Amino acid sequence: MSTTGSTTATDSEMQALKQRLKATWESGDYGAFAVYLERGAAEFLERLDVEPGTRMLDVACGAGQISVPAARAGARVTGVDLAANLVDQAQARAREEGVDARFDAGDAEALPYDDASFDLVTSLIGAQFAPRPDRVAEELLRVCRPGGRIVMGNWTPVGFVGGMFGIIGRHAPPSPLMAPPVQWGDEATVRERLGQGAALTLTRRDYPLEYPFGPAAVVDLFRDHYGPAQKAFAALDEAGGSALHEELTQHWQSHNRARDGGTHCDAEYLEVVAHRHG
Repeated sequence: MSTTGSTTATDSEMQALKQRLKATWESGDYGAFAVYLERGAAEFLERLDVEPGTRMLDVACGAGQISVPAARAGARVTGVDLAANLVDQAQARAREEGVDARFDAGDAEALPYDDASFDLVTSLIGAQFAPRPDRVAEELLRVCRPGGRIVMGNWTPVGFVGGMFGIIGRHAPPSPLMAPPVQWGDEATVRERLGQGAALTLTRRDYPLEYPFGPAAVVDLFRDHYGPAQKAFAALDEAGGSALHEELTQHWQSHNRARDGGTHCDAEYLEVVAHRHG
């Protein structure tokens, strides 16, 4: 399986793509969207078993779903995200909760930190969306100290969210310069990217997606607050948008386990635990 995009990009083409991706993530309101992801984030963080004093970097930290709780538990946390508004949201959350954490604007493909700066490098459903995964892998390994851990949670190609991305991609195709994010949820690909620099433990887990409203309203939430979905809908005319909304609603309905009028789907992701070689 290829680990890069299907087309070689010039520097200017990649820079333009990066700007579009930044605008995409800043276009929504990930903080409002991420409220419904808190349970799965808490489960992921609990398995990290972060000890007080741990130097932790959260790559593509979003609104601080794991950064802030980890800092509250005593970790020395730095969060980094491409989207400036998410950095602001994470900083605001840390202030509101009275925890000490640092948040920076930055790129997962060129992290603004020295070699071996962190004991623990994490990314929950984040770094997998950078367009050049080989560079991401190099950076995760570079900033993690020898003997430290890199822990990722990545949507799989065959899971529920992978299926949702497939639907969106059929209606609004992504850039050919963009490596498919769900490749980070494929075991063989992860071994190719990280295996030479770390000892790997790969585990498939389910992420609970729970909403107190029905599938059609969930699709509305994605359309209104989740940057990639928002951009996909914006690229379509009225008929195209209606067709995408209908197909996504059917996808949520067909996997819905809730019986109370809400929506509960389990989304498979690959938990990657990489112990960096000394």
